[in-house]
Amino acid sequence: MSLVGPLNGVRVVELASGAPCAFAATLLADLGADVVRIDRPGAGTFGPADPLGRSRRSVTADLKNPDDIRRVRALVDRADVLLEGLRPGACERLGLGPETFDDSNPRLVYARVSGWGQSGPWAQRSGHDISFLALAGVLDTDADAAGNPSPPSTYLSTFAGGGLLQVLGVLAALHERSRSGRGQVVDAAMADGAALLEVMVRQWRENPGNVTVTDAPFYTTYACQDGGHVAVGAIEQRFYDALCAQLDLDAAALPDRDDQANWPALRDRFAEAFRTRPRDHWAKVFADRDACVVPVLTPEEAAEHPALRERATFTEVAGRPQPSPAPRFSRTRPPAPRPAPTPGADTDAVPKDWNTPA
Repeated sequence: MSLVGPLNGVRVVELASGAPCAFAATLLADLGADVVRIDRPGAGTFGPADPLGRSRRSVTADLKNPDDIRRVRALVDRADVLLEGLRPGACERLGLGPETFDDSNPRLVYARVSGWGQSGPWAQRSGHDISFLALAGVLDTDADAAGNPSPPSTYLSTFAGGGLLQVLGVLAALHERSRSGRGQVVDAAMADGAALLEVMVRQWRENPGNVTVTDAPFYTTYACQDGGHVAVGAIEQRFYDALCAQLDLDAAALPDRDDQANWPALRDRFAEAFRTRPRDHWAKVFADRDACVVPVLTPEEAAEHPALRERATFTEVAGRPQPSPAPRFSRTRPPAPRPAPTPGADTDAVPKDWNTPA
């Protein structure tokens, strides 16, 4: 088995910016691409255990200095991909816009990620994860107990709707380039990605008889005796029956779960049952039962869970657990992630490796 990763040989220049672009660069680096991050002089760092900085090299450049701009252009001329997540128009003002490389590197995939996209009336407007989720219609499906829309803690539009969408665009553009020989600009907007993530809920709403389950008593979390929690996702009838059986509840004697008017009463019954034992008791009870009931773990506990340990879902980088590269490949397995570099650590080495002017 090769330990070079499926993107071995792909050169990527990352203009250091926000989390979405950094996440995209991490994913490409995890898969074997040679990612070089352009950091500003004096840039701060989260240290070698930073998961959004791992497995790439760093070159410092003052993007207001003409000589440094020239050196960055020389690197981009040798690259397959440029990643940037600056405000729309910023790269053009720096002399690093897509048109700059039309002649010098026509095969370049120029991948951009922003909040609202490179065009449109809101292109220059600021926003955060909650903003993109709200306007794309995603927050409307996640309400707390008081009925207020509640943002997910995973920064859904930033990573899944932003960085991951940027990577999808890069891979698609590289595939197309293998046929046409030409690069193109990829415009990934977090608002667009957030809208895509809500597609299943939208489908449910458009089909009579379906209901969203984000607030259902069989699709929620419950507190346990020790203050820990379990997550219940017993949507299908067979899982629901297994849930009730392990809680010593007669599913047939409970209120009809298909009638939403009964949901508060069902929630109370399940909550009462789960409060009788600690979290780890329920984890053992449901460990061998296909009921879609699992413990709510801390990140540290997740890294030690037997199922995830056996699959090596997490790996250790600079002494700390981090998610392992994903997905898995049968022939071109990526090497273990490397610690994040100190900004500027590779300023001299990268131009030599890429055969560009120093």
